[in-house]
Amino acid sequence: MERRTIGAGALAVGAVGLGCMPMSWAYSGSRQRGDESLRAVHRALDLGSTLLDTADMYGPFTNELLLGRVLKQRRADAFVSTKVGLLVGEQHIVANGRPGYVKRACDASLRRLQADVIDLYQLHRADPEVPVEETWGAMAELVRAGKVRALGLCAVGARGGRRSGAGLYDGTLRQLQRVQQVFPVAAVEAELSVWSPEALRALLPWCEARGVGFLAAMPLGNGFLTGTLTPGEGFEPDDLRARHPRFTAEMMAANQPIVAGLRRIARRHGEHVTPAQVALAWVLAQGRHVIALPGTKQERWAVENAAAGDLRLTGEDLAEASLLPAAQGSWE
Repeated sequence: MERRTIGAGALAVGAVGLGCMPMSWAYSGSRQRGDESLRAVHRALDLGSTLLDTADMYGPFTNELLLGRVLKQRRADAFVSTKVGLLVGEQHIVANGRPGYVKRACDASLRRLQADVIDLYQLHRADPEVPVEETWGAMAELVRAGKVRALGLCAVGARGGRRSGAGLYDGTLRQLQRVQQVFPVAAVEAELSVWSPEALRALLPWCEARGVGFLAAMPLGNGFLTGTLTPGEGFEPDDLRARHPRFTAEMMAANQPIVAGLRRIARRHGEHVTPAQVALAWVLAQGRHVIALPGTKQERWAVENAAAGDLRLTGEDLAEASLLPAAQGSWE
């Protein structure tokens, strides 16, 4: 697979990574099977999808524990990204950016991951009660201590601020400017897909201008852009899509023209090319510093996603993708 670099340290990873959250958090709990997830991770590494993206809150903790079973055998094959800053309670999630907590959380993540170092340590959310410079400073100390190789920031945008239009990522850009004065930002993780392209306006250019890697989260639109979801089929109560207006039967039906457009482009590249692969190739075409992070818990999807790294869209393809209708339905 094509390799791309993250940050000034030129940390090399496969252009298509693996989002590990669905293996133990937020999607269809009844379908989460450890052995199947382990096969997906191993297969992804075999195919060059070296960036494994997780967080201590996924589970909570169980996602890191699962990855630790793989990393114990294959640490040299993987680029590990995990996150800190959110605590999961019974019915709520709260931010914690206190320096002492950050350092303890890092040690706990290292134990669960069965690793000596975290390649990319990301601030999941800034704590409104703690200056972000203090949190970032504690994370920088972890780099100096040899526990972390590089630092990243998760953006708050379409689903955090819940606003549309220009300025969507203004808050994240202000945070980036502040923390960049403390220690270099190696990567920013934010949603980017053909039905959520808002990061293209300001956030992605900010990264490109500074040599900062851009980790494209949810590049398949939570599964919608794969074309495998049936409007009206419904979701399990613990599935995050059960609560999102874009995944009502009405909105899923209204947004089918987006998937149809991806299918048209896919057909030009062969009968075995899928809408999901076109969606991922579109993300990768947005810049040499962009890494796609599709999430899955199944080996067959990990294989399909990795193959998208070899798909090159033409100018005609990209022009057609740019004319796809805007997604209907907000994230409110």
